[in-house]
Amino acid sequence: MAQALAEGRAGRLAVAARRESSGRTHWDRASTPGRLREVLAWLIIATLAWGGLATFTASQHASGAGTVVSASEPLSKDALQLWQSLSDANDAASAAILAGSLPPQAIVTRYQNDLNIARGDIVDAARRGGPQGDLNTLSTGLNSYSDEVSRALANNLLGYPVGAAYLRQASDLMTSQLLPVAHNLYTIEDAQLASASAQATGLPLIAVTIVAGLALGFAYWRCGRWIYRRTHRVFNGGLLLAGAVGAVAILWLAGAFLAGRSDLLTAQGQGTTPVTALANADIAVLKAHSYEALTLINNSGNDSNEIAFQAERKALGPGSGSLLTIAQRDAAGSPGAASATAALTAAPAWFAQHQIVRDDDNGENSAVAGGGTHQEAVALVVNGASGQAFQALSTDLTGAITADNAAFASHAQAGQSAFTGLEPGVIVAALAMAAALAWGLSRRLAEYR
Repeated sequence: MAQALAEGRAGRLAVAARRESSGRTHWDRASTPGRLREVLAWLIIATLAWGGLATFTASQHASGAGTVVSASEPLSKDALQLWQSLSDANDAASAAILAGSLPPQAIVTRYQNDLNIARGDIVDAARRGGPQGDLNTLSTGLNSYSDEVSRALANNLLGYPVGAAYLRQASDLMTSQLLPVAHNLYTIEDAQLASASAQATGLPLIAVTIVAGLALGFAYWRCGRWIYRRTHRVFNGGLLLAGAVGAVAILWLAGAFLAGRSDLLTAQGQGTTPVTALANADIAVLKAHSYEALTLINNSGNDSNEIAFQAERKALGPGSGSLLTIAQRDAAGSPGAASATAALTAAPAWFAQHQIVRDDDNGENSAVAGGGTHQEAVALVVNGASGQAFQALSTDLTGAITADNAAFASHAQAGQSAFTGLEPGVIVAALAMAAALAWGLSRRLAEYR
């Protein structure tokens, strides 16, 4: 009886010892199960860390592309349209006064439309978060400008010479205050657009993420080799599945970035860059035309407005470093390229007509039949050859701007679409990779129980 009790006690102690030894083996880092548990923990941590990095990367690029399409591009477009509308309104007001006491309805309508567009753009820019100071200055100044032009038109209708004085005051307000502020607003919004585009297309973050993903894949491979040496099992389903999901995630991340970056860079190359150059040329053309009209309205020969016209003419070119030459260069390969080239060709024709206008106004063509008077000069600008040459140049520039703006919008939207679903997809992929690792390596651990 005593012997049986002793043998039972010894058996129980042996079982307990084996259990304790088995527990130590499972958690001992020097043992295979212990090392396997440690490897599993580190791989899951590394996988989730890479998933966080990849998610952040996808979020940054998608956010940048979204900002380009939904905020920066509309603001930049509003600012550009505002700048153009103010310039065109000033030109239309000058043309209306020059045309006489009853200006053509088309010119008056053009002036009114420009003001309406400008006011609408100010409201839109304010709603989208544009710089409040500049917008307040433009809103207040535009009201003052409109009042001055209304007085000019009213006095001109009655045949009072003071109408020209009101127009000069309005033009001075436009050129010295409103247009510089509008240009500054466009410069600010264009810079923000470039910054958002740079965030969406920048290389460092995506490069780090892809390299980290490849390093994680290498860690999976090393783990598989280690398991093979310890267990002689060639494949581990969990590691293979995690690696496959990771490869798909990396390829998706890289593919979305490359596609989005290509579209956004195309949007910049065929949209933002040429539009800025074309707009600079267009504004200069409108200012020059307004100066041409003011010179005739003043009827004082080669006054300060003619000097200002010649300054704009010199800036426009054509010639090396001129606005029209730069516009043609920057528009090369864009939808507006043909119109930009046509504008470069049309400018000398207008400048030649302007010289005829000046000769007529100065009486230098008095010996020519039908020419040589101030009225003939006015007629050339209002509805004659000079006016037609200006209109051809202005139409070419406007057409190029419209075409390249459309190209920008199309490519920017395509760039944003490339990132659709990427962020949640990367999150799901990282969780799936971690789950696959836990499943695959847990099966190996179960063999030691």
